Amino acid sequence: QEALALTKSYAQEHVLLCLIPAFFIAGAIATFVSQNSVMKYLGPSANRALAYGVASSSGGILAVCSCTIMPLFAGIYQRGAGIGPATAFLYSGPAINVLAIILTANVLGPELGFARAIGAVAFSVVIGLIMQLIFNKEDKQRTGQMLQMPDIQMARPLWKDALYFVLMVLILIFLNWGEPKQNVSNFWQHIYNSKWFISAGLGILLLVILLAWFKKDELKDWTSSSWEYAKMILPLLLAGVVMAGFLIGNQEKEGITPSEWISGYVGGNSLQANAFASVVGAFMYFATLTEVPILQKLMAAGMGKGPSLALLLAGPALSLPNMLVIRKVMGTKKTLVYVTLVVIMATISGLVYGYFFDTSY
Repeated sequence: QEALALTKSYAQEHVLLCLIPAFFIAGAIATFVSQNSVMKYLGPSANRALAYGVASSSGGILAVCSCTIMPLFAGIYQRGAGIGPATAFLYSGPAINVLAIILTANVLGPELGFARAIGAVAFSVVIGLIMQLIFNKEDKQRTGQMLQMPDIQMARPLWKDALYFVLMVLILIFLNWGEPKQNVSNFWQHIYNSKWFISAGLGILLLVILLAWFKKDELKDWTSSSWEYAKMILPLLLAGVVMAGFLIGNQEKEGITPSEWISGYVGGNSLQANAFASVVGAFMYFATLTEVPILQKLMAAGMGKGPSLALLLAGPALSLPNMLVIRKVMGTKKTLVYVTLVVIMATISGLVYGYFFDTSY
């Protein structure tokens, strides 16, 4: 029942509002973005400060869940982004979520919110650098082959394509704008109350631009590319969501694994507790912002502060559906290394945080 319930809520809340816009953005990247531009700013030979700055900040601005980031990651990776900047982007999108960090500070305490913010930013850069170091030779061969392929010729001025992408990203952001907590500025509440009108206005402007600036063949290629990403990613995501719901459940009900079992393994600040929290978090599926009430429930049942941070750093950025798609995009070996890095770094961060801030043991 929980497997079906999570799949139903995922389809209702994320496929229409998150994934469909993300598929169109990924298709646009594959169709209209110059491969030379991607490799110039995000390729393995790009300036590291620029590449990782762009990857971490652009992922953080989107503030999407671990599944919605997948089409966007696949788009930039297949257009020539280096494995390091691409995985930094992959981690930063779900992890460096400003709204989630603020909610964490309000509900779970400012110390945990601050630690989550610092850890997420550091993780995206460090994981990307390590991935690039491990797979640098292989990655240069991959991108070297791409340089031999004909690049896309720009049919419009750059500012027109830039506006087209900005509008799609804004539509994705406003469609998924969450309701702010109490005691938050009225400005954010007004945006939430108006998000459907804002999204509709942006959609109309996008439609006008498409009709005025784009040829029929271009629109056909765009929709075809978007559909290819949907066919590649969506079945794996849904299969993973079914399995995650069956094993773990969601924020309302449990799967076959009782929450008492989980909270029993994550009390205190031992290595085992932090590692267990990291692994469980990595396989769970968290819709955007739902990790906070789930963690609040676990902490009330006895979960330590260190394992709480470990789960916050591993959970939102990874999930079983996410892992299945990563493997499809960049292979089993790179996926195993990426997941292992996230779990190890989350475990170590939890240990350090719990040592300094958890006085309950």
